Amino acid sequence: MPIVDVSSEVALAYETFGDVGDPPVLLVMGFGAQMLAWHEDFCRALAERGRYVIRYDNRDSGLSTKFDDHPVDVGTFMLAVSAGDIPAALAMAPYRLHDMAADGLGLLTALGIERAHVVGSSMGGMIAQTMALTFPERVLTLTSMMSSTGEREYGKASPESQAVLSSPRPTDREGYVAAAEKELVWSSKRYGDAASLRDLAGRSYDRSFHPAGAGRQLGAMVLAGSRADALRELRVPTLVIHGLDDTLIDPSGGERTAELVPGAELLLIPDMGHDRPRQLWPEIIEAVAAHTA
Repeated sequence: MPIVDVSSEVALAYETFGDVGDPPVLLVMGFGAQMLAWHEDFCRALAERGRYVIRYDNRDSGLSTKFDDHPVDVGTFMLAVSAGDIPAALAMAPYRLHDMAADGLGLLTALGIERAHVVGSSMGGMIAQTMALTFPERVLTLTSMMSSTGEREYGKASPESQAVLSSPRPTDREGYVAAAEKELVWSSKRYGDAASLRDLAGRSYDRSFHPAGAGRQLGAMVLAGSRADALRELRVPTLVIHGLDDTLIDPSGGERTAELVPGAELLLIPDMGHDRPRQLWPEIIEAVAAHTA
């Protein structure tokens, strides 16, 4: 799998699908997840619709650059945030969401791509929004999937989902894979698949087990703040996709995003949670293909 320098301090692992001459679609993954969470069959199906699909590992995940010289104690960090001590929280986090957005665009530059359609999922949606807000000249269209605006009153997690997200997974492979089933709490009620969750967890563990990176990504996400005012001024064509079963980022996060961005299209999908069940790929891929036409 190729790895390319995108800045003086970051190298990203990536993979492409389809014809390089087709319109490029950059897939941005979410919190703590590797590019594997964009399933290769999903990527191939989108490529078959005439798109040059690029998936990659964010910094601090998968095979991309790790920032282990800057350890973040999540408990201490969240205490500082809860206490309103933002200067202390900022001092703990080695990078920001803006830096993660610059990484993805740096990957495009390294691949010789000036402009691309950008599709972001969950935290990846926040990164994709930041790309479009900060570098609109490089983003042909934005698709924000199962994400939110950074406003605390929208897109809240249910207590059950928050508890699962906040609980460290076991560090041994067997325990790590078994714990993946807990993610059913925010998955599609109809199509939630424990076997698929275990499979992804096992492949991710074998490829790169790196739990420390999640704390730094969390810092970047939490400290990003609200994008509401900026989203009101966004002029990049925007599609918002959200599952009605999502309990990790409540559908209000997607609804609010579409409300703020002028002219945004909102697609609320029944039977989709904070996941992309294979049974719903045709609907999701059709929506993305139409938006990026």
